[in-house]
Amino acid sequence: MLEHIPAWLGHAMSGLRAGADKLAIAQLGTSFETLDLNSPAFAHEARMPPRFTADGEGVSPPLVWNAPPAGTAHMVLIVEDADAPTPQPLVHAIIWGLDADAGRLPEGAIVADGAGDAAGAESAGSDVGRNSYLREGWLPPDPPSGHGEHRYAFQLFAVDAGAGAVGETPGRSAVIDAISGHVLAAGLLIGTYSRETEAPVGPVGVTASA
Repeated sequence: MLEHIPAWLGHAMSGLRAGADKLAIAQLGTSFETLDLNSPAFAHEARMPPRFTADGEGVSPPLVWNAPPAGTAHMVLIVEDADAPTPQPLVHAIIWGLDADAGRLPEGAIVADGAGDAAGAESAGSDVGRNSYLREGWLPPDPPSGHGEHRYAFQLFAVDAGAGAVGETPGRSAVIDAISGHVLAAGLLIGTYSRETEAPVGPVGVTASA
């Protein structure tokens, strides 16, 4: 959708960015342990292959992480674009209720409930929430041409059994409200992507996992 914005308009909006301080991980505080969250497809703060964006197949990337701390009931994943030209980060994916012992999400696993296969997120008993387009599943990165580099924040939270309930197909606000005060550990992986001229936008602004 945003690929249809002309490059001159994208460049004019280059200073309009949601900001890393508005990411979920920044809003939930720092009083938790660190999870080591990585992807076999790209390094932290490195460019994501087009395969995972609107310029390619548009599938979600593979993710791997270390064991969460004792007391973890389940895991929650929120993926946001810190540099979207919007007041709040654009939500690209939400998964609620990932198995605490899963340790990974394979490529293409973030799909609408009922659309997955044996490798999908649904097979782990999780619930795929709504992205910013109000749809379930993975919203492929689609930054405006000329807007420069965008940082896509993959944020993984280990939460305890006291986390509140969320409705079917939860949205960002419901998930953050439910896990606030119940995060035991969190991991952050940044993947970048841009169209045409690549333009760095500075440091992430929140502490990343090693």
